[in-house]
Amino acid sequence: MKVGSKMSFFPPPENSNELFNAEIAGSERLRALILIGMLGLEAILLMVIYFFYSNRYLSLFNSHIAIYAILIFAVLIIIYESVVHYFIRKKVRVFFHHRNVFGYLNAFSEITLLTLLFIFIVEHSGQIVILQAPATLTYFLFIVLSTLRLDFRLSFFTGALAAFEFVAVSVYYSTVFSTQPTDYFHPDLTGMQYLGQGIILLISGIAAGFVADVIKKKIRVSWEHIKEKNEVIDLFGQQISPQIAGSILQKKDELSGTRKNVCVMFLDIRNFTPFVEGHSPEEVVAYLNSLFHFMIDSVQRNNGVINQFLGDGFMATFGAPVSEGNVAQNAVLASIDILQKVRQENKAGNIPDTKIGIGLHYGEAVIGNIGSAVRKQYSITGNVVIMASRIEQLNKRWHSQLIISGEIFRELEEGIKAVFMPREPVRVKGIRLPVLLYVFNEKCKNQEQEKNRM
Repeated sequence: MKVGSKMSFFPPPENSNELFNAEIAGSERLRALILIGMLGLEAILLMVIYFFYSNRYLSLFNSHIAIYAILIFAVLIIIYESVVHYFIRKKVRVFFHHRNVFGYLNAFSEITLLTLLFIFIVEHSGQIVILQAPATLTYFLFIVLSTLRLDFRLSFFTGALAAFEFVAVSVYYSTVFSTQPTDYFHPDLTGMQYLGQGIILLISGIAAGFVADVIKKKIRVSWEHIKEKNEVIDLFGQQISPQIAGSILQKKDELSGTRKNVCVMFLDIRNFTPFVEGHSPEEVVAYLNSLFHFMIDSVQRNNGVINQFLGDGFMATFGAPVSEGNVAQNAVLASIDILQKVRQENKAGNIPDTKIGIGLHYGEAVIGNIGSAVRKQYSITGNVVIMASRIEQLNKRWHSQLIISGEIFRELEEGIKAVFMPREPVRVKGIRLPVLLYVFNEKCKNQEQEKNRM
């Protein structure tokens, strides 16, 4: 047999930093959209409240300046967040390169715009009641949504900045207005009130930071699981079923190198060289694909793994990297299924007249990843591999299609044993003592099926 190169069917897994950057960009855009929606809703609801309580509002502010200022602020923030959303979508690479600077600048702009709104209202209305109004709770909206940045420091910065600006403005105006007599209504703004709210704003920023950190860690863990799964897919390509892939993820320590009993299958397509010489490369590839399509399906359905394609055949393993059921019997059932399908395809004329040879052996092997950090291959080594290859070659001498070792035969159920005929112990190349082998007998199989139907 000519050993062919192993193909890689899947691209390498994505870089986790790129995934994280994409997640951050998506979260920042989502945050901008939420703020647009929330502030728009806030402006509408404030207008509704103003409509029902306009007299009370005028008794406090003596003008419409506060409601106008809030509406103008809402429009400005909506425009600002729309620009942010557009910038991230169009200049995503620039955003990645300056993500931290952008985050702090954006948080500073949003919090400071809100603070300037309150300063504007107090300066033009002469009333500090706005600093006790529900409008100051808008700070919490920015703090809560800072969690979408997935950065503890940014959330803490947002909360600390909001606390500092609110307390600074409150201290200044409570001092200024307490010494200036006026005809307007000035509710007392005590240190307990503004310092208390400042502390709550700061604590809210810390809490938002912890939430952001937890979310980020969970995202990292999820990506690690995805990365591990992609590594399994990259390592085994299309050799394994999804069920086995799941088992590998649960028992991934077995990939590092271990000894275990496995069943090795070698399959060879007879007279392949003459076929290659008489057909075009496209016809050869189409022929192999038509055969391997159902052969691989039979192997995988019986919990086997295709380890390597060998040009005119392949090597498969049952019981590694994970064991599922009776691995020897799984291998025999897969082999018989392949022989039946080859016969059916021959009879239907779907493929050129094809004969194959299969050899199976059961024994201990060393399994694990071999290679470097750049390139690794899942490898199975040991006498069991050599023995299975030698057994398969005896098919040519005996004009048979499936030969199994005595080690395989002993693992089979009685009903399956009946379809194999023993041969005289034979010397196998490279093995010192004669070995007992069994040959698959199609007639015995048909008789067994007839017996079962009766």
